[in-house]
Amino acid sequence: MSRRTQPHAAHVEALGSSDVFLAFQEHVSRAAKVERPVLLLGERGTGKELAATRLHYLSSRWQGPLVTLNCAAISPALMESELFGHESGAFTGAERQRRGRFEQAHGGTLFLDEIGNMPPAMQEKILRVVEYGVFERVGGSHAVETDVRIVAATNVDLARMADAGRFKRDLLDRLAFEVLTLPPLRERGEDIMLLARRFAASMAAELGRPETPRFTPHAEAALKNHSWPGNVRELKNTVERAVFHSDGALIDTIETDPFVSPWRQGLAAPYPEHHGTENPDPPSQRPQAPCPQGDTAPFPSSVPDLSIPLQRAAHALEQEYLRAALERTRHNQRQAAELLGLTYHQFRGLFRKHKQDIVADP
Repeated sequence: MSRRTQPHAAHVEALGSSDVFLAFQEHVSRAAKVERPVLLLGERGTGKELAATRLHYLSSRWQGPLVTLNCAAISPALMESELFGHESGAFTGAERQRRGRFEQAHGGTLFLDEIGNMPPAMQEKILRVVEYGVFERVGGSHAVETDVRIVAATNVDLARMADAGRFKRDLLDRLAFEVLTLPPLRERGEDIMLLARRFAASMAAELGRPETPRFTPHAEAALKNHSWPGNVRELKNTVERAVFHSDGALIDTIETDPFVSPWRQGLAAPYPEHHGTENPDPPSQRPQAPCPQGDTAPFPSSVPDLSIPLQRAAHALEQEYLRAALERTRHNQRQAAELLGLTYHQFRGLFRKHKQDIVADP
C-alpha cells in the first residue's frame, strides 16, 4: 500500500532553532528544488523520514504521492514484489495483478528507508530503474515506465559497504547526487527543551490532562546532560513516559532507561534482571536496599517457608519495606524512596500498588 503523508502532520516534530538544525533544513530546502536522488545519512532517531517528507513537499512533485518502503522490514523473498509488483499467477497466492511501490509513486517520490538492507539482487534492479525509468513486474514480460524521484536513507556507512562489495558502487554513485547528514541531538543542545515541551504538551493532551506539566530545573538538567544515543525518538519516548508517570503539574524525575524498575535496586526480583544474559556482579556485590529494621543482612538468614508461593512472599516483603520506610521518614515519600535506594518514581509505582494495604495516600 502507498503511504502518503500530509504536510501539516509530517513536520510536527521537525522542530529546532539551533544553528546546526537550521543549516540542515536549509540544505534540504535547496536539494528539494533539483529532481535528483538524495541520500540521507544519520543515526537512528534523527528524523530521516521527516527530512524525506520535507524534500518531497518542497519539490515540484508535492502534489504527487509520497511512498515509503522500509527495506529492513521486508524479507528478501518479498522485496521484488513489494518494489515492482506482480502479475496474476506469478506465484502461489498471486491471484491478481498488484502494483508495486514504483508504480504507486509514479509522479511523486519514493522513499527507500534503511537502504543498506537492500539485497544485492534488488540493488541491480533499482539501478536499472534509476537509469532508465523502466522495470518489469514479477511474472511479467512487458516494461513498465515510471517517473519517480528516489530519496534513500541509512544509518550505516554505505561507502564502506561498497568497498567491501556488499553494496553496489554504481547504485551508490547514482543515489549520492546529494548527500545530506542529519545532525544528532547531542549537537542540538538548544533544541532539547523546545522538543521536550512539545512532546510533553502532545502527551498531556492525549491523556486528557487539563494542563501540560512543567519540567523542574532538576529534570531540565537531566534532559540536557543525557547523550541521547536514540536521538529525537529517544527524547520523545522519555518525555512521554515522564508525563505519563507524573502526578501533578511538575516533572522532576527523568528516566532514560525504560527498563529501570524497583527490582533492579536490590529488592527480591520476580524474574531475572537481564533476560538471556548473566549478571556480571556476584550476588554479594550487587546493591542492596537498606534494611528498614537496621539489620546488617537485607533478608532473613533462616530458610524461608517454602509453603508460601514466591510471588505472595515477594508481595508481602514489598509491603513490609514500604511500611517501615514510611514510618521511619514520617511518611515523607521522597525520603522513603532515598532510604530504599529507589527513585521517587519507582517508589510511587510500588506505593500505588500497595497503598490500600499500607496507609492512605498523604
